Amino acid sequence: MFTGIVTHHGVVQQVDNHAGELKLTLKAAALVTPKLAIGASIAVNGVCLTITTKTADAFTVDVMPESVRRTNLGRLKVGQQVNLEPALTAEQGLDGHFVQGHVDYCGELLRRASDASAQRLWFTLPAAYRPLIVEKGSVAIDGVSLTVVAVTPGAFEIDLIPHTQLATTLGQLPLGAPVNVETDILGKYVAQQLRFGGTENDD
Repeated sequence: MFTGIVTHHGVVQQVDNHAGELKLTLKAAALVTPKLAIGASIAVNGVCLTITTKTADAFTVDVMPESVRRTNLGRLKVGQQVNLEPALTAEQGLDGHFVQGHVDYCGELLRRASDASAQRLWFTLPAAYRPLIVEKGSVAIDGVSLTVVAVTPGAFEIDLIPHTQLATTLGQLPLGAPVNVETDILGKYVAQQLRFGGTENDD
């Protein structure tokens, strides 16, 4: 479980692809401490992965074929920056919103506009996920917890404050860039209940 409050950047150091399975080595010296254990979960661009090995300043994660197909991790290149967040611990305060690291779809940055010091970004919204993206609701984009500003039939808008522009990779995304989109888990459960006609009682 994560919060969507990105705490670190990583840089792709190595990409190994074998029959659809991906192994990524990410350099993140500030994050690789004794507390970052092998076997721990970490969100890489919003995808929950397991640390398999580590060195003094880098760690490696394995990406299974389903995650390669559904996310932007398979398109990463050496030298590219990624958003990183260690798993939520019981001692932490809860900022952002509950983020599972289970990406729903790989979207695309459609448009960017300036609004004083903020940036307004529009991303693609497939019809299948339209019920799960709501105005003033939460969404995670490349692992970053954000508030939905507006929704249209084929897109949704978020705004980036200056801090988020600097602290995450979203401030520098080029038009057309693929992004990992995770909708709010609460909306998924509500949609599931509505789909099956509300709660069921088998007693």
